[in-house]
Amino acid sequence: MDKLLDVKNLKISFNTYGGEVQAVRGVNFTVNKGETLAIVGESGSGKSVTTKALMQLLPKPHGFIKEGEILFEGEDIAKKSDKDMQKIRGKDISMIFQDPMTSLNPTMKIGNQIMEGLILHQKMSRDKARERTIELLELVGIPDAESRLKQFPHQFSGGMRQRVVIAIALACNPKLLIADEPTTALDVTIQAQILELMKDIQKKTDSAIIFITHDLGVVANVADRVAVMYAGKIVEIGTADEIFYNPKHPYTWGLLGSMPSLDNEGYELTAIPGTPPDMTDPPKGDAFAPRNDYALKIDEELEPPMFKVSDTHYAATWLLHENAPNVEPPESVKRRLKGISNTGSTPEVAKDGEQ
Repeated sequence: MDKLLDVKNLKISFNTYGGEVQAVRGVNFTVNKGETLAIVGESGSGKSVTTKALMQLLPKPHGFIKEGEILFEGEDIAKKSDKDMQKIRGKDISMIFQDPMTSLNPTMKIGNQIMEGLILHQKMSRDKARERTIELLELVGIPDAESRLKQFPHQFSGGMRQRVVIAIALACNPKLLIADEPTTALDVTIQAQILELMKDIQKKTDSAIIFITHDLGVVANVADRVAVMYAGKIVEIGTADEIFYNPKHPYTWGLLGSMPSLDNEGYELTAIPGTPPDMTDPPKGDAFAPRNDYALKIDEELEPPMFKVSDTHYAATWLLHENAPNVEPPESVKRRLKGISNTGSTPEVAKDGEQ
């Protein structure tokens, strides 16, 4: 597959009264054309900050990229000026935010809000932009699209407003679509419709998607690959099947164990003990160690490297070292691993940038 995005050693910090918050601490990942990568983790793990940096939407001057590269089609957009980024945002890279009501201008008709990008980036005439806007509204499943052009955001339901936001994001046929928890504010029925809509649109447009969520269940049928983030780092990354059926990191076990499903009858959901660390002073060694029931002594001293489980699967846990004790996932997670056998091979340490 052709590589569209390549993020290398990305470090992002925020200057606050309490000191420098190290929000993202050396993140590496790639996104291929037409692929969906889900980034999951608890609130505060660095998911949204990472993706906002891709579009240079960090709050300035307090938020800044400290180190690293963001290669989009081979060009480092982390070093581009704000003026240059204005030509990329909305045209090549678009973003769907969590709350549609804060994404839409309440004083503008939704037709004008969609047409704005078409006129600016696609240089369309107003009549042509209007035609395209009607097509987009029909594409995202809004009935009677032509008459709804003249309506304001408050005249739409929550699910319909999110569809409008998706139409705006898709207006200029972006190569990369970033969806930052786009279904969190919606009920489960509408959530399922929006997820199905995004899958359908991706098939039609062949755009790549980065899907941000704290809920592993949301991405089960959406993502091609999943990256699990904790304390500003990716701690496990692999195909959706590898993450769901052969997870290797205890944090991933915790996320899976706390995920409700129809087969949970007779079992209690598990919770991850403790709270995430203070990122003004990240802990020495493995940041997850204080919350990890399976932590080893080395976790308190040394940060684990990314161990290679397969060509597509990597995890940063000392439990994958050849000298580590054999530790099984908890019962709540093992139920999700039925029919999946371990490879039994000793993982290798990933080379820089290999993940």
